Amino acid sequence: MDLDISGARVLFELPVDLPFLGRLQISETIVVSWLVMLLIFLLCIFLTRNLRVENISKRQALAEMLVDTGKNFVVGLMGEKFAYMIPFVSALFVTSVISNLISLVGLRSPTADLSTEAAWAIVVFVMITKQKLKANGVGGYLKGFTEPIFVLTPFNVLSEFSTPVSMACRHFGNILSGVVINGLIYGALAGASAALFRLIPGAVGAVLSKIPFLDVGIPAITSVYFDWFSGIMQAFIFCMLTVMYISTAAETD
Repeated sequence: MDLDISGARVLFELPVDLPFLGRLQISETIVVSWLVMLLIFLLCIFLTRNLRVENISKRQALAEMLVDTGKNFVVGLMGEKFAYMIPFVSALFVTSVISNLISLVGLRSPTADLSTEAAWAIVVFVMITKQKLKANGVGGYLKGFTEPIFVLTPFNVLSEFSTPVSMACRHFGNILSGVVINGLIYGALAGASAALFRLIPGAVGAVLSKIPFLDVGIPAITSVYFDWFSGIMQAFIFCMLTVMYISTAAETD
């Protein structure tokens, strides 16, 4: 199996040649991303079954709490006029959280692939640009690149296009670093376990040194931060930046 530039394994190639892109490759990131979407779809079906007005179930209460949380987050930061953004921001957050945490079951996190965050950042950048054009018009949008003085135009253009790059790289870097650090911890503990049991003489030591006993339990402690806390926090930060950039872009100069 090959590796693409992001490190994700290429599982197979389809016999389809795309213009300028070559063979269509199905990578591990694509497969796991579809699995994440399937999990979200099944979760939505589970939470919204048999909805009632009175005597609601705990499942429905949880669904309503999640909806209210998403609404309060978006409306509280962006205002009531951006209520239509609630489904988008909520979907972005849930997708990011599940993608970050799916590594706990041994699958490679899609967010450990820069192409995933890049796609999200491009979508957000298009929405930001749309709000700026809506608020200031094409002329006002282009004029903004020349302010406060014309000499700064190249820097303003660079700053504009650095927004999606910084959003994607920030999220990707933090998730990938967690994956790498956990991998190093597993490798170091396996080596320490082998060195420790190799001290036992004879066949018993030879057999036990091949079993990474220290890999059991200890990595679970580090995953509390690198997988759970960091994964949820990075999803929150990405969504926070999304709503802040879009609401700021909607302000008329």
